Amino acid sequence: MAMAKVLFVNPVIREEDDPRHVPYGIALLAAIAMREGHLVQVYDANAWRAPESVLVQILKADRWDVIGVGGITTAYRSIKNIAKLSKEHAPQALVVAGGGVLTSMPHDILRLIPQVDVGIVGEAFVSFPALLRRLDAGNRDWAAVRGLAWRDAGGRSHLSLEQPLVEDLDRLPYPAWDLFPLDIYFKNSMALFSEEGMLARRRLDVNASYGCSLICRFCFHLGIAGDLAHTTESDGERDVTFTYKRQIRYHSPRYVVDLVKHARERFGVDFIGFLDENLMTMHQSSGRQIRDRIRRIQQHIRTLRFGTWKAGSRFPPSGSQLLAPVDPLQVHSRFCTASPAQSCSNSAAIQPEE
Repeated sequence: MAMAKVLFVNPVIREEDDPRHVPYGIALLAAIAMREGHLVQVYDANAWRAPESVLVQILKADRWDVIGVGGITTAYRSIKNIAKLSKEHAPQALVVAGGGVLTSMPHDILRLIPQVDVGIVGEAFVSFPALLRRLDAGNRDWAAVRGLAWRDAGGRSHLSLEQPLVEDLDRLPYPAWDLFPLDIYFKNSMALFSEEGMLARRRLDVNASYGCSLICRFCFHLGIAGDLAHTTESDGERDVTFTYKRQIRYHSPRYVVDLVKHARERFGVDFIGFLDENLMTMHQSSGRQIRDRIRRIQQHIRTLRFGTWKAGSRFPPSGSQLLAPVDPLQVHSRFCTASPAQSCSNSAAIQPEE
């Protein structure tokens, strides 16, 4: 059976800023596809910030079977343009979109970006490889694959059944960081939140958990926190809705520490940033195990530093005690009220001794 050739295109985001974070979701999906034997390449438009003509060259460079693109809603313009160029210059390829931009309103995105053939709604760790296997077999009956949005022959959009979230996160491979131009990201490693962050020269980011227990009115979890649900409309079609339900999942401490060691040994990183939505609400026993193992790593690698990603890890003040003994961990976060129904307040930087 021929294995699909897959091209992932990371869209441009935050054009006013330098590219700072390797897209973790795309890096994981690339690793999953390669683990199943597919041929995978990545064009990181956000890192390269190259003229459109370069993307056209990439699209023409091979006979791609799948072109995957996705991101948050603010990347909409770039995603729309990538899909348009993909259909113009690689018409044989199945254009697959995912991430928050598609998950938030799948029917609308399929209407607004007609060049997208299939959308992945919510978490893609199971749905995307299932789509590739079906494509390899020459079967495009997408209704049989959970977690997809597609159009029928008449152009009407449909949603398949909801794809359950992956329970055992340790099944995931390590991100395929080597497919990305790390020299560009390393150049922008510095984080303006601590002395250690400012001194970072080779930073990579990791996820120890997925989801957040809090219900901040401004926040959208991309369907990976257990908040996504399917509804049936009056015409019998499925659509998505977002609820206050939560399903927070954690990697084992062993996975997290082994991932950090892999990043250090393979890429020579000097700073690890945690991308978790809410690392500090992690179950304390797991948090302590991660802390203790990180401390053992630092006994041997004194140049390796850790921190949370900007203001991305929200927690009540007492949560800072969880990782505080890790020296010299800097916890950069937002204080939240104790009530999960309340919104987060102002940002703050917390030193471990505080």
